[in-house]
Amino acid sequence: MAGASITLRAFLREQYEKVFRRPWPVLTSALVIASLNVFLFAFDRPWTASDGIRNWGDWLSQSVGILKEPELLSPFLHSGSVLNLGLLLGAFAAALLSREFGIRTAPAAELVKGALGGVMMGWGAVLSFGCNIGGFFSALSALSLSGLAVMLGLGAGAFLGTRYLSWETRNMPPASSGDFQSPCEPPPQATPSSASFGLQPLIGLLVFFALIGAGYIYRRLGHTPQATVLLFGVAFGVILQRSRFCLVRAFREPFMSGESEHTRAAAVALTLSMIGFSILKATDLKDATEWVFPSFWLGAFLGGSLFGVGMVIAGGCGAGSIWRAAEGHIKLWVAVFFFAVGASMMRLFLVRTELLRELGSALFLPSLLGWTGAVWSVAALMAVWYLLAGWNEQRRRP
Repeated sequence: MAGASITLRAFLREQYEKVFRRPWPVLTSALVIASLNVFLFAFDRPWTASDGIRNWGDWLSQSVGILKEPELLSPFLHSGSVLNLGLLLGAFAAALLSREFGIRTAPAAELVKGALGGVMMGWGAVLSFGCNIGGFFSALSALSLSGLAVMLGLGAGAFLGTRYLSWETRNMPPASSGDFQSPCEPPPQATPSSASFGLQPLIGLLVFFALIGAGYIYRRLGHTPQATVLLFGVAFGVILQRSRFCLVRAFREPFMSGESEHTRAAAVALTLSMIGFSILKATDLKDATEWVFPSFWLGAFLGGSLFGVGMVIAGGCGAGSIWRAAEGHIKLWVAVFFFAVGASMMRLFLVRTELLRELGSALFLPSLLGWTGAVWSVAALMAVWYLLAGWNEQRRRP
């Protein structure tokens, strides 16, 4: 009996190690994220991070008297904010369970880059009606032509951002900080001799139970949609933290290192997401024009370009900054804060000057190409992106 108990304990420990001590496959995780995006769209709306972050900025602006919007939803009721909170806390729990959480400081120069990148992401997300998640990944999945313009803008911005980082590496002395680590790198795990080795998983488990309890409280208070959205966010946070799937790397690495794993994963995931969205729309389960933004061409491309530069400088995008902040990266906390402030201020400026209506048009691909042409066009675009990224990686290998 004792032997059976020890064997079971060893088996459970082995399963735990597989889930929380080893990175998850990027491609598989990206496909799961795409599937979750389809389910989230069927339930309410597609995955995005920028509107929730802007809600944080609006709430802060209203708290200090800059913004006066009586109907502004609380961050605990706004669906985009709740989704982001779920992502943040889900990634936090996953980092604890993996013993990868730690307060990671950064040199002053890196904090400035986080702030500048955050502001640029906030401006870009408002101009393009979404970040690289909502304005590109989900918008193109929804067959909005603005998603294509954002994709081109993100590529241009990532190119400019990597050129700046290369120039900085060549011409500026490296910032000195003994414990600074790039937020794009997997964080080190706690060592068995450290005080947090046994404590982090316990806290992570408690955070998971607290999130389940929060969902229950939402339901008891009559906010069932928020409860469901919260759990979707938790799922996104766990998957992103464990796999480190990153759309910043998808756009940045082809210009920087040539590595294409995240680019190819993004192309395959977007294709799957697009097929799911198309089925929902073509069968009238969702309105055909939902998530088709009036930002084509100027707003989408300009916003995507600003966002692309900002995400490369900051080291994280909308969702990427949130789950990396959950690991303890101070630079990304700075980026998220200035993302929120920048998005709120840009939105306020565009509304007051009535320029929000001048950013572009809402163009739905099936209206131009038919359902078959639209679906195959996006699929072909993703195939070309996949193949070019793979070819570029092999070409740049020594």
